Amino acid sequence: MVQGGSASGGVTTLTGMTDAWATVLRVFAVSCSRRGSKGRNDRRFLEALHYFTVQNITWRALLACFGNWNSVWKRFWRLSRAGVFEAFVEALAALSDTG
Repeated sequence: MVQGGSASGGVTTLTGMTDAWATVLRVFAVSCSRRGSKGRNDRRFLEALHYFTVQNITWRALLACFGNWNSVWKRFWRLSRAGVFEAFVEALAALSDTG
């Protein structure tokens, strides 16, 4: 496994996410609810979801560098129920150049 750092100090080469994802992080932050406790690290959370999806693994197999698998799953579950991912995808699609 090849690892590298990012401006935020996180591992980026595991998922292929680079600093060009700054727009994605801003859109995600805007899509999230203003209520409740805030996630500690949106970038690491999105990298964990990306890794989970690309590698086709179970939540328990999530690498420790992404945090506790159960914490990642709980945040994913809460945001899914709140409709955050639908708003996130819609906002990204609105920014897309592929009309």
